[in-house]
Amino acid sequence: MTTFLRGTIALQTLVVFLAPVTAGLLLTTPNGHVLHSASAYTVWVVAVVQVVAAVLAWRPGGGSPRAVLYAVVFLVLVTAQVVLGIAHVTTVHVPLGVALFGVSLVRLTRRSG
Repeated sequence: MTTFLRGTIALQTLVVFLAPVTAGLLLTTPNGHVLHSASAYTVWVVAVVQVVAAVLAWRPGGGSPRAVLYAVVFLVLVTAQVVLGIAHVTTVHVPLGVALFGVSLVRLTRRSG
């Protein structure tokens, strides 16, 4: 796994971890929704960057194409998470957020592909 791809996965794990913190602010401060929205779109942007990093690690870098699959699936799930949040479907939004963090953490701790 390239350093750039590993770095994007680490950043992704961090921003996915911080999203529930901003959700707490959403519930406790008047402008918390702005911070939570910003964190959601940050997670999405990092997921897009991870797809790019995975493609670069695979194609020119000779890495595993599996990383691209993981990155694309994660991006799709993050997109669903954003849509569910906008629609206020918390019964799915909250568990999906927990799952995203778990998947990201597992991905971060893996040594390859």
